[in-house]
Amino acid sequence: MKLAEIKDVLRCEVLTGEDSLAMEVETVVASDGMSEILAFAHPGALMITGLTNVQSVRTADIANVRAMIYIRGKRPGDKAIELARKSNIPILATSVGMFDACGILRELGLKGGM
Repeated sequence: MKLAEIKDVLRCEVLTGEDSLAMEVETVVASDGMSEILAFAHPGALMITGLTNVQSVRTADIANVRAMIYIRGKRPGDKAIELARKSNIPILATSVGMFDACGILRELGLKGGM
């Protein structure tokens, strides 16, 4: 599924990586625990989290995550956005909660990262 389709279905705002919306995503890993992201992420996965600090972007970079979505209306700070730009990690934000976001994406055929 293209990141642009995910953006539309979850009603996301694009914070970084506007030119990356054509990328394909097949798996999703979702957690507010960064150790879980590191343990269970598949390279190229979409990361869904409510943790908005710089560490979330560092975790995404280490886990080789393809893109990130911040949920529940949360937005990362300027330092996190700048690090995502430098790391070429697209960031989106949605008001949808984690449970609903994961359910919607699962119904559309995306797989979990475990």
